[in-house]
Formats: sequence, C-alpha cells, structure tokens
Amino acid sequence: MAEYQILKEDGRAKRAVLKTVHGDVQTPVFMNVATVAAIKGAVSTEDLEAIGTQVVLSNTYHLHLRPGDDTVYRMGGLHRFMDCHVPILTDSGGFQVFSLAANRRITEAGVTFASHIDGHRIFMGPEESMRIQSHLGSTIAMAFDECPSSKADRTYVEQSVDRTTRWLERCRKEMARLNRFEETINREQLLFGINQGAVYDDIRIRHAGQITEMELDGYAIGGLAVGETHEEMYHILDVTVPMLPRHRPTYLMGVGTPENILEAVARGVDFFDCVYPSRNGRHGHVYTAHGHLNLLNARYELDPRPIEEGCGCPACRRYSRSYVRHLLKSGEMLGLRLCVLHNLWFYNHLMSDIRAAIERGDYRSWYRKQIDAMRGEEKWLPPCSRTWSG
Repeated sequence: MAEYQILKEDGRAKRAVLKTVHGDVQTPVFMNVATVAAIKGAVSTEDLEAIGTQVVLSNTYHLHLRPGDDTVYRMGGLHRFMDCHVPILTDSGGFQVFSLAANRRITEAGVTFASHIDGHRIFMGPEESMRIQSHLGSTIAMAFDECPSSKADRTYVEQSVDRTTRWLERCRKEMARLNRFEETINREQLLFGINQGAVYDDIRIRHAGQITEMELDGYAIGGLAVGETHEEMYHILDVTVPMLPRHRPTYLMGVGTPENILEAVARGVDFFDCVYPSRNGRHGHVYTAHGHLNLLNARYELDPRPIEEGCGCPACRRYSRSYVRHLLKSGEMLGLRLCVLHNLWFYNHLMSDIRAAIERGDYRSWYRKQIDAMRGEEKWLPPCSRTWSG
C-alpha cells in the first residue's frame, strides 16, 4: 500500500504527499500528458524538469501500438526509455473504450479494438492492460474500465459499472501476480481504481462504496468532461468524493481548465490531467492569471510585453507577445514550443499556489479571487474534453 499523508486540510481541500518508488508527489498536482512518452510541441524531458513537472502521464493503448510495450520493456521501462526522473502514471486504455466507440466490441472478457493506425484488431481486457502497464514499468497503473457516455441510459450505465467493478477485481489480482516476478521492472507499481456512473448520483455512490472495499492505492473519478455541463460535473464531485477514502489520493481524470481544477480541489480532489495546456498552446492559446490570450490576434502584433508579467517560463523570460505571434504566424516550431512550455509552467505553478493557499488556511477565499481574475481578457475555451491528441 502506498504511503499517502495529508499535511493540511482546509475545508474539503487537502494538501498531501504521496510517496512512491520514483519519488514523492506533492498534491494537489497536475500531471503533464505525454501520451506516447512525449509531450507534443517539442518538449523534452529536460524541459519538463525545468518547468516543475511532478508527474508525467502516458497512455497504455497508444504505447502498446507504438513502439510496443515489449520494446519499452526491453529498454528498461518508461523511465529509462524517456530518461524520466519523476513518477509516471499510465492510463489503462479504458478511455479508448469510449473514444473509439465506433471501432470496438465489449464483452465480459474485455474489448476488441480496431487500431486507429492501421485497422488491425487488438484485444485488451483487465489482464492484458495490467501486463502492458507492468511492461511499461510505470509508477501508477490505472485499472481497466469502461467509460460510458454521460448521455447513456440508466440501464446501460448500471451494467457497465458492474462490469467495471468485476474488471477491477481482475486487475487487482493480475497486478499482485505480476509484482511477484523477479523480472518485473517495477514490483512496487501502484494501482488506482476508477469510479464510474455517468451523471447518476446513486450509481456513483454505490460504485464508490464497492471499489473502496478493495483497499486500493488510489481512487479516480472517470467519465466526466465527456459532454456533461460544468454544473453536472461539480455536482457529481459533491456527491462522490465524500464516498471515497479521504486517506487515499483522489484523481479527477481528464480535467481540466484552471477553473475546473480550482473548483475540484475545493471538493477534495488532488490529482488532475488534461491535454489543454499542450493542445491549446500549439494553436497559440495561452493561459495567464488574468484570463486567456489568443496570440494569433492582431492586437498582439506590436505588443512588447511577455505573455505574462512575472512568469518564469522560457517564453516569458526572453520573448515578447509580438515575437511569439510572429513565430506562430510564420509556422515556426519555436512558436508553438514556447506556448506549450508557458502553459505547462502556468499549470504546474498554479498547483504550487494552490498548495500554498491550503497551507495558509485561506483556500476558499483565495480560489474565488483567482477564478474572478481568470475570467478576464478573452473567453474562447470550451470545457476540457478527454481526448488524446496530446
């Protein structure tokens, strides 16, 4: 069982540390999404270290296809393959059950996919997912689950959640078996289970109780940011998070915007991931404490200021909005790289500010002020969606 210690509580917000074989994680934390063991935008491992990354998230399904988990295993696991010195969490491939719905078939045994690369058939069930993640040697493995649509009818969601519970028990048994082998790369790999239930309160609550009984290393809330409103998402957190073990890490999958994160921390969540910082950065959209900027706008053509005054990221330390805009308009890779680095810096340091506010004991008043300020300059971002475009 992982060592997770709550250092300070402020309402439901919690400041904690998770100790792992690959280092300590200070929470609340944002995990930088490196789907195929790299963050799109020419961001290196050295860059991630420089901008304060605590955890990297990679995807089991994608790495199974390319370069193949056997290749990663032969190279000594993801940490050696990437030369990564912080914890890595691997998603299980379960989200692809949702995102590749047109090209998959679900049975009790698992899911058959058509590869998005060349169309060949792939089977993945709980045991296969655990074996792949064991090959990858990640710090934290996610249980294999189905993520039903938030619009799915009640009967389907109930059947899906029951199957996810049975799959979780199979994941737990398979991980325990794999961690007994001498040749296993990380025999201290942790397992997080995933709560599902779409937008049905009672199903979410019942499922939270079922997975809590399994005494896992951590608990995730899945199936949000997939089409429901912000209000629906926050309501599900309100009813679900209190039903999960407070003395274990709580992870809200695929979320989200800075505002989503601030709201979820207030409800007791301490792990987050989303592709927003990198994906939007590649399109010239950047975050600041005073709102969102679209650097492609003509208003920045002669703007000598950095993206954000006082920011310590590589872009803001040296370059103007005008110059970054020029790079973007010219199609230069440096432009999108600088925007991605800025956004990741912003997210990582937002989490540091969140931790400090909880430690001070004024999180609720502080985060409300942050949200008001972030609704400033430009409004162009939809709710975060769980895609894997990186």
